[in-house]
Amino acid sequence: MPEFAWPWVFALLPLPWLIWRVLKPASPGQALRLPHASLSWSIGEHPSTRSAASWLLVLGWLALLAAAARPQIIGPPQAQMHSGRAMMIAVDLSGSMETPDMVLGGQQLSRFGAVEAIAGDFIARRSGDELGLVLFGTHAYLVTPLTYDLNAVRAQLRSAAVGLPGTETAIGDAIAVAVKRLAALPVQARVLILLTDGVNNSGSISPQDAARAAKAAGVRIYTIGIGATRMVVPGFFGDSVVNPSADLDADMLTYIAHETGGQFYRATDGNQLADAYRAIDALEPMPQQGREFRLHHELFRIPLAVAGICLLLGLCWPRLKGVGA
Repeated sequence: MPEFAWPWVFALLPLPWLIWRVLKPASPGQALRLPHASLSWSIGEHPSTRSAASWLLVLGWLALLAAAARPQIIGPPQAQMHSGRAMMIAVDLSGSMETPDMVLGGQQLSRFGAVEAIAGDFIARRSGDELGLVLFGTHAYLVTPLTYDLNAVRAQLRSAAVGLPGTETAIGDAIAVAVKRLAALPVQARVLILLTDGVNNSGSISPQDAARAAKAAGVRIYTIGIGATRMVVPGFFGDSVVNPSADLDADMLTYIAHETGGQFYRATDGNQLADAYRAIDALEPMPQQGREFRLHHELFRIPLAVAGICLLLGLCWPRLKGVGA
């Protein structure tokens, strides 16, 4: 059943009548004395014309009040999927993330290409979390503040470019930027997912100091070390096998995770990277029900259109009748 959000608007119903009573014009007989009693003042409008116009104006005023009172249909209660969890994702964009040593679905991808595909799917599944995005290289930047708009986070990740924040790796600074945003929120579950393929070689804060600050702020950090351990590189004297992840500081990433109550994951290909995100998804489960809300469907357009038509016809009715006569 439709109901009115502002029913008090109907208290204005007698307003036109009150204005008419206060500003009522003098009748022609009072304004002009006729020289002969046999002469009478003739009003051009027929009584039926005035009556029809009056009813149209009244109907228009009623419809206008009905539109102003905001008629609406309120839908059934729906559960609000807000977990109360604030989650930041920090992605390494240093130059080494362009290394094409990841395999996903039988295709060879760069490290960032695999992250973009798998992290994007992870973000889409986190409906109900507040998510934010930090991108780091030589410097760390907050690209997307914490938001429930998951599409905005995915769009920022897709538009990122390797090397944009610099070619080195400031892991400590990235943690500090994320912790600063997470610690300012009055929430119980604060989570940071840190993904990198190298070692901290830039920035003003060491990863160890940043991890201790995260622990003090109640931020749990899951670290993911990405990069294959074996890669064939063509050379002048033939192909050679190298370890493209020789610079990855797994011990440091393990320390950060354990210090803050998280876990460290090693991803040497796209499947292991997907497994890491699935494991984090399981460790940070989503609630099945939150606060309830009800959708409101506004119906003011219908009475507003009726009011416009009736008022317009009511004002123009005498002229329309005159043309018809």
